[in-house]
Amino acid sequence: MTGKTLKGFLLVWLLSGCQPAEDKLVITGSSTISPLMADLAEQFETRSGIQVDVQSGGSGRGISDARQGLADFGMVSRALKTDEQDLTAHLIGRDGIAMIVNAANPVTALSNAEIVAIYTGEQQNWSSLGGDDAAITVVHKADGRSTQELFLAHFGLNNDQVQPDMVIGENQQGIKAVANDVNAIGYVSIGTAIYEADAGAPLRLLPLSGVPATLESVDQGRYPLSRELNLVSQGELSEPASQLLDFMTDPDRAATYHDYYFLPVSR
Repeated sequence: MTGKTLKGFLLVWLLSGCQPAEDKLVITGSSTISPLMADLAEQFETRSGIQVDVQSGGSGRGISDARQGLADFGMVSRALKTDEQDLTAHLIGRDGIAMIVNAANPVTALSNAEIVAIYTGEQQNWSSLGGDDAAITVVHKADGRSTQELFLAHFGLNNDQVQPDMVIGENQQGIKAVANDVNAIGYVSIGTAIYEADAGAPLRLLPLSGVPATLESVDQGRYPLSRELNLVSQGELSEPASQLLDFMTDPDRAATYHDYYFLPVSR
């Protein structure tokens, strides 16, 4: 085999390795959905024998990979935007976004105006907010994360107005940042925050506009920062992809959603 032929072979091999195969499903995107997806994928593999590769990276990646054919489904923890209507959204659940502080922080509630002041750098010390005399550590989500987009939209902010001390990607990074710093504030999935708090992480979920950050509030339609959890696809679904979607939205899977503190949506 000549060097040129070998390079061509390797290029074809590498490209083919990036594409979903008929006997394997590739799912990428939202770090909010990925732990749930990994659990359901394992259950599906056991029953069907079809391999499912789950990778996080943010909702932006889920959109991009679905469009480029690099994934059978993109995980997107929000509704599709106007310029994303070339994709099909498959609603699988609902969630909300919670403001979180360390459990040792005496602050138990913040107004929307106070949250905006914290994130724009106008308010930099907890003392005037009912807390200790300590500098606030502002934890913000990175670009390409739906949690960031929804947070900014809810509070009427542009990203360049935010003055963060730490920029994180995955929800778990946000949880760790706040759990390890008594003066930190961040925002993550309600489901993830409740799950980690119940597991022992020193977190407090703050109410938003006076509404508790609970799944009950989301389910009742009262929580002001709730969102869809979607799998997105482009074109007609393959038979394995259709089987997985049916499996995930079967009412029998509700217990798994509840394990991760998400609200399931059955087909």
